[in-house]
Amino acid sequence: MAVIRPFRAVRPARDNAAAVSSVPYDVVNTEEARQLASANPLSFLHVTRSEIDLPPGTDPYSSQVYETARKRFAWLREQAPMTEESEPSLYFYRLRMGEHEQTGIAGCFLVDEYDRDVIKKHERTRRDKEDDRTRHIIELRAQTGVVFLTYKAADEIDRLCRAVTSDAPIYDFRADDGVQHTVWKVGARQTTELVDAFARIPALYIADGHHRAASAARARAQMRTRGDGSEADGFIAVAFPDKQVRILPYNRTVKDLAGRTPAQFLEALRNVVPVADGGPAPRRTGEVAMFLAGKWYGLDLSSAPPEDGSRASALDVARLQHHVLGPLLAVGDVRTDKRIDFVGGARGAAALEQAVTSGKAAVAFSMYPVTIEDLMTISDEGGIMPPKSTWFEPKLRDGLLVHTI
Repeated sequence: MAVIRPFRAVRPARDNAAAVSSVPYDVVNTEEARQLASANPLSFLHVTRSEIDLPPGTDPYSSQVYETARKRFAWLREQAPMTEESEPSLYFYRLRMGEHEQTGIAGCFLVDEYDRDVIKKHERTRRDKEDDRTRHIIELRAQTGVVFLTYKAADEIDRLCRAVTSDAPIYDFRADDGVQHTVWKVGARQTTELVDAFARIPALYIADGHHRAASAARARAQMRTRGDGSEADGFIAVAFPDKQVRILPYNRTVKDLAGRTPAQFLEALRNVVPVADGGPAPRRTGEVAMFLAGKWYGLDLSSAPPEDGSRASALDVARLQHHVLGPLLAVGDVRTDKRIDFVGGARGAAALEQAVTSGKAAVAFSMYPVTIEDLMTISDEGGIMPPKSTWFEPKLRDGLLVHTI
């Protein structure tokens, strides 16, 4: 059963919370991070993407980068200031984006449960990304990235959430992207009740943050060999009830047509799946919208056979890869192939059109989102979803709650 532990969070002063908080380190590249943080010395991006404070062209995995991150974290703790709670606590964290709202419980979850698949995965991780965040955790002796978990909603936890969130929050601000972030600290009595309630949750599911969780497990293993890091047994996460979680599509663009003209590609595609004139938004599972040569088309993948009998291979992203991207566009491993790129659904169809009309891509595919039921079922079966299947929005912010180890 699931275990949640209160922890002594390192967190910024209320007045500086908005300035300190930053987008997750892995949703921006170095230049985007440098631009976001350039006029804000308190931005937590100076910690999570510390190469932005070094000369352009610096290797983001050099020793100097991790040393800079450690120094920037120490500086922020003094200047923000970021103070450590005197007693372990849990927190409720609410995200509001437009009319969508979701509230999760922030705490520490056990590395042992991650290792035993009580905390279930649906995605493979890349070793180089694990190496980076593992070293970051060990150098700073802190977990700065928050894992996004989900669980099957429970009335008892919902009741406690309503009680805690009826009081005044410790943080409440609107970020530059328009998302409202509100955080409440849970009192001692309700913390005990929440710990007991989570003990009756049969499983947790990683929605977003597989590399952060994997890196926390690796950091714990390395620190154990040194005989230190007792607090490394847990990793920081926010767990949201499944009924509130929103998954957006993770769209694709491909840089070229593998030697074909648009007309030739369209002809080859019609021999594989039904193609018709269409719009930029697929209406149901099995439909994919395609932007090619200034025009939107609709692809019907519903009759395209999956690669095998697994639920993961029946997802639209898997069928598109198996029948179109691989055989017609020569896209191999989408995690490493430089000819394919991915666009989070929050950016909309305009971003796909712009990529093609600007010449950065030759074709774009707008996907219908997978469901949280798909994610949970595939995880329960021990399956792996295709890479870049899900895009979760809104995002948690880094820097509001840090777990030191």
